[in-house]
Amino acid sequence: MTQDVILESPGDGIAEIRLNRPERMNALGVETVLALRQAIDEASRKRARVILLCGTGRAFCAGADLKQRKGMDLPARLAHNAGINDAINALAAAKCVTVAVLNGVALGGGLEMALACDLRIAAAGVSLGLTESRIGAFPGAGGTQRLSRLVGTSRALQMMLTGEPVSSEYAHSIGLVNELASSEELSSRALGLARLLASRSGNAQAVFKQLVYQGIELPLAEGLRMERAALPDILGSADYAEGLAAFEERRPPRFEGQA
Repeated sequence: MTQDVILESPGDGIAEIRLNRPERMNALGVETVLALRQAIDEASRKRARVILLCGTGRAFCAGADLKQRKGMDLPARLAHNAGINDAINALAAAKCVTVAVLNGVALGGGLEMALACDLRIAAAGVSLGLTESRIGAFPGAGGTQRLSRLVGTSRALQMMLTGEPVSSEYAHSIGLVNELASSEELSSRALGLARLLASRSGNAQAVFKQLVYQGIELPLAEGLRMERAALPDILGSADYAEGLAAFEERRPPRFEGQA
């Protein structure tokens, strides 16, 4: 793994993946994308319960590295995009909880990465946007699909058609961002949330994600059947037994199950 991406463990069950190209605003170059995918795979192998995704310096991620992209022929451009999609889809498919920590601008593929995470925390005053229309393109790493599912068709289209970034405050008001924090408090707030999430049952959280993400695409009655079908495994699990014992004994549970 190159130093373009740094993988650390700031706490039990927590993996922090940090994009580390501050001189390029953490843009997604070819090597960066490969390193990002490797870091996601490594976090999964280490059975992390929570992944924090963040950026070094004043940006979260400015998107695809357009300086590299300009010098590519069409097959290379398509391969670069496929690599970005592969990393973003790996984030979206992670069984553990994923949290984007938006310390600075998140544009284009940077915002698409954040959209693939389960939760997003942003510093106040940062800019977020799918800006591809400015250069005659469209978001090609899930943005056209995930943004509208999160904030609604009309708001998503306005952001994509204009290509104009929005403030993190506006993003919070429309549900694009879960929480706002000052830039000074962002890291500590994200770590506090990660510790809370890591204290929960990894098995149950994986089921939460499956039920919500698959269920939202289904008719309600079918989604409810899927929910009921998942109950026996959960109610018969060691983690549930531990949760009941901890409740009775008035102590924090010690869950062993992993996502």
